[in-house]
Amino acid sequence: MILRRHLDLARQALAHNTAGALEAEILLAHALESPRSFLYAHPDMVLPPERAERFHKYVERRSNGEPIAYITGSREFWSLELHITPDVLIPRHETESLVEAALQKVPVDACWRLADLGTGSGAVALALARERPECEIHATDISPAATELASCNAKRHSLMNVSIHCGSWCAPLNGRFSLIVSNPPYVAADDPHLDTGDCRFEPGLALTPGKDPMKSISEICSQAPGRLEPNGCLILEHGASQGEAVREILAGHGFVHIETRKDLSGRERISQGQWPGELNEST
Repeated sequence: MILRRHLDLARQALAHNTAGALEAEILLAHALESPRSFLYAHPDMVLPPERAERFHKYVERRSNGEPIAYITGSREFWSLELHITPDVLIPRHETESLVEAALQKVPVDACWRLADLGTGSGAVALALARERPECEIHATDISPAATELASCNAKRHSLMNVSIHCGSWCAPLNGRFSLIVSNPPYVAADDPHLDTGDCRFEPGLALTPGKDPMKSISEICSQAPGRLEPNGCLILEHGASQGEAVREILAGHGFVHIETRKDLSGRERISQGQWPGELNEST
């Protein structure tokens, strides 16, 4: 069977998806280990049986709801092509707002120490490392599989100014940091959205901290002062309805100059605060 016929069948199978036609092309290109442009250049090519079988298995997985990123093992974030596995959350485009907020705080030629807590695939840490090559980036994650993946992604892009540590939030870190960022789990365990879309396939540990959606954010706000330099900044991504709660938590832990940024849809998604405290020499 020729290529375009395989593609037509896949488009029909994925017609219930909003971007089904595009997804069919992405999956076929992945099965052929070729760019999508190859599909347009060779529509009448007869697919080798093993490639055709691989392609239709991909289509079946996608038809069952499995995320494209897990099928292809790849996701682009901040123009970085990242290797992705089911061990980590799939990087969202919205999280690029967290990177933007951080970059606004860090001068282009700064030689600061920065930290990313709960790094997952390393998306945020690697974006910061690329944009601020003179900075020293430290990223943590409690999942050994995630830290291994983040390390692989750092090597893939030759980002030598990133160190990956396995442990919970600030626990693996030493010394002080000018800036700490995090996109922690902030969805309540009983939120019905966890049973829809990509969330059904993503690791629960990366999505929800349990019954209290503020648990991880509270832990980070409690630990961050012990690792921030005076006037250092903590920046957090959170749910669209959680801005007020996050501001209260930041204030309760002594942060000042607290503010929240809205996304392009006008929803509060990024909150930040400055740590004014003096250095505690015992930490």
